[in-house]
Amino acid sequence: MTKALGPFTGGLEATRTAAAVGVAGLVLTGVGFGEEPRRALFSYLFAFAYWAGLAVASLLLLGTWHASRARWPVVLRRMLETMAASLPLLALFFLPLLAGAHLLYPWMGAVPAWSAEDLRKLEHKRAWLQRPFWDVRSAVYFGVWIAVGELLLRWSRRQDGTEDARLTRWQRWLGTGSLPVVALAMSFAALDWLMSLEPLFVSTVYGLYWFSGAFVGALAMLTLATVLARGPALYGELVNASHLASLGKFLFAFSLFWAYMAYSQFFLIWIANVPREVPWYVLRAKGAWEPVALFVVGARFVLPLFILLSRPFKQHRRTLGTLAVWLLLAHGVDTWWLVIPVVSPEGPSLSWTDLTAFLGLGGSVVAFTLWRLRGHATAPVGDPFLADSLGYDE
Repeated sequence: MTKALGPFTGGLEATRTAAAVGVAGLVLTGVGFGEEPRRALFSYLFAFAYWAGLAVASLLLLGTWHASRARWPVVLRRMLETMAASLPLLALFFLPLLAGAHLLYPWMGAVPAWSAEDLRKLEHKRAWLQRPFWDVRSAVYFGVWIAVGELLLRWSRRQDGTEDARLTRWQRWLGTGSLPVVALAMSFAALDWLMSLEPLFVSTVYGLYWFSGAFVGALAMLTLATVLARGPALYGELVNASHLASLGKFLFAFSLFWAYMAYSQFFLIWIANVPREVPWYVLRAKGAWEPVALFVVGARFVLPLFILLSRPFKQHRRTLGTLAVWLLLAHGVDTWWLVIPVVSPEGPSLSWTDLTAFLGLGGSVVAFTLWRLRGHATAPVGDPFLADSLGYDE
């Protein structure tokens, strides 16, 4: 059956369409930056956090599968490898954030009207919150992610032709050994790029919150790609009901994990009632932003909980694909809820640059991913455990 999976040569129209959307979105976002630089830059940061989070979470999921030596998801692995392979492009997209960082982070630009006590607290963080140290850390994060992702992808592609079992061992060693480094880099990136928008805020769970949300998003993206990958030379033709059910179980489990992280952060901060922590939630969970917070909880936890409890729903392609789209949208609202209240504390304010930045980066990432997939098999046809994966029956 895998002989039908020759090099993927389709998707050219989809690639061109995604690229056109990406270019148009980025150009329009540039126009918005000329009109209202700070608001447009926050829109860009929101979009970047969304798409970069999905790529890094894909790399973490890939490493987890290698570490566990799981055989059932082998048929899904190439798509995950290619999703993580968008990180070089995202490193390029980080440059506008480097250039405009002084408009985003108050500790880089003019100090707001803070009290003497607040300034004292900020001074304790000066060793970490300073440039060029922030720039160097960001470069290190991308360096780690790109190096691991590129090696895993190249070894996997090389195995397509050689069927060398040693390459499986290399991938397992690297995937397992890199997990702590990749995860720590993602956690610190969350602190540097998102939490330091409000530098007085303190949370030991923030990195895990962003990671858990992005992890659900990466699973949802993989699920959607698997459902849509039907046709000649596409791995979706090899996926059976058991694969779909297991993807549904992953979505269910990590939706619960996201809810646990969200509740842990909220409960600990709210019950402790520490002045430098509570305002973060007062801004986002009270007043005009409260409906958004309630929507995020309902969309990311309550709805998936009831749908994914059903085994038939997890095995039904259309239902699972629709839920994957919903979870991707919910993750977008969640990321927007993390970033935009800083620049719009009076209440939800949807700027047109939020949409153009999201589509600009998203279209570019999708086009780049499809371009990197073309010319190669959409499943790791040289992996010695692919036959076990194709015969998976839970």
